[in-house]
Order: sequence, then structure tokens, then C-alpha cells
Amino acid sequence: MIESKRFALNRIAAPALGLAEFFEVATELGMSSVELRNDIRDGSVTDGLKGTEVLRLAKAAGVRIITINALQQFNLPSARTKALDELKRLLALCREIECPALVLCPNNRPEDVRTPEQKYRDTVEALKTYAPLFSAEGILGYIEPLGFGISSLSSAETALRAIGESGASCYRVLIDTFHSYLGPDKPEFFKNPAVIGKIGLVHISGVDARIAKSEFADAHRVLPGAADVMQSATLMAQLEREGYRGLYSFEPFSSEVQSMGKKELVEALRASMNFLAKA
Repeated sequence: MIESKRFALNRIAAPALGLAEFFEVATELGMSSVELRNDIRDGSVTDGLKGTEVLRLAKAAGVRIITINALQQFNLPSARTKALDELKRLLALCREIECPALVLCPNNRPEDVRTPEQKYRDTVEALKTYAPLFSAEGILGYIEPLGFGISSLSSAETALRAIGESGASCYRVLIDTFHSYLGPDKPEFFKNPAVIGKIGLVHISGVDARIAKSEFADAHRVLPGAADVMQSATLMAQLEREGYRGLYSFEPFSSEVQSMGKKELVEALRASMNFLAKA
């Protein structure tokens, strides 16, 4: 059984709720960890509140903010100056709200014409460039491969190879059940204890839609249940067997979930937790 305290909640599940209400949803479900984002509410991670006030609200609710999601296009050289400026701001905010990690997402645009080798080299170079900033703040970087066909980093195996080549100790890989299903990594990849030890966090969602795999989009991501065609629970069970004891954070992008009222969301999350806890 996976205990409720090992589940976390990403704010994409309830972007309409204020921070205090969002924290309350997590605690009502027995969770103690949440993730904030910089791609909702006009890009404000804190809804315009000072970091100290956000930290006060989180502590009052009994939750810890475990990540800010995310530094985008981290491995695109033409966006490097912008990314560095954004990284400095996000790391400063992480420090202020006592958040231990920042998520990094790769470039995911169809106009990216770099070769696979160049994308990899650019990823390594980016990790080397950012590492001193992460290390100086004592904050971890969670590299999240995106499994879409247009992604410049779709494989967790490749991400771990790039982390190793960077020589930096401040990085972990973030496994997402949606992107793992879409990406090239095989189930056997997770049988390596060295891989399990490098996982910083697991994002979970499900897809109920009966559509071609090539048509999967963020909008299809709901809370995992018995109808989940990706079988996220199966991946979680494998991770558990191999020794993963970290957090699983709900990250549903579907408007079906996001439009739920607070009470309905709590009930839906509880049902999903009960289903997944048996993994």
C-alpha cells in the first residue's frame, strides 16, 4: 500500500483555487506536499503574494512546497539568456518559500530542427551552465523528459546520461507516467537500482480517451483510475517493487478535472488515491 503522505498535488489540478484553498485540498486528503507552477494565473507562482506570506500559508496548512514547475526550454541555446534570468528568479523564490527543487522542461516545439545529437549536446551544456546556480542555493533541479514526438528530450534514460556527463550532483530525473507512456523508454529501464536512486519525483495522471497514442495531449490527462489506458498504476507498482519510496504527484491537465469544485475534486482525488494505493 502507498500511504497518503506519499501523494502530492500539483496546482495544475486546481488552478482556479486560491493558494490557501489549494493547500486545504491537499491536507484534507492526508497529503503533506504540493507543487506550484509559473504557467497559470498570468505566470505568477505566488498569485502576487510575497514569498514569506506563501510560506506562512503553507506552514499553517501543514504542507511543504516541494517544487516550482517549471523552467521551460532549458536546453535551447537561443533561449539561454532568458532561461538564466528566469532561473535566478525562480531559485530565489525557491529559497524564500523553502522549496527544495525546481523542475526543468526541455524545448518542445515543432520548429526545433536540431539533430538528436545536437539536442543532447545542448542539454549537457545547459546542465553544466546551470549547475553552479543550483549548487549555490542548495536546490535540486528535476529534469522532466517530455514524451511528445516534437520534444528535444523525450527519454529518461537520455536525461540520466546527460546528467552523468554534466558531472553535476544537483540534478535528478522526474518521471511522468504520461510522458513515460509516450516516450521511448522501455519498462526494463526501471529495473536498475541506479535509475531508481536518481528519481526525484513522479508525476501521475491517466488517460481514459480511446484515441490513437499519437493524438495524446495534455488536455486528455485526468486522474488515474481503472479506465486508464496508460496503466499508470502498473508503472507505479514497478517503481515500488524496484525500491522507489519517493512522492507521486497528481498532475491532471484536463479541464474536466480543473473545473471541479473543491468538494468534488477532493472526492475524485480520494478515489484515485485509493485505486493507486494498491499498486
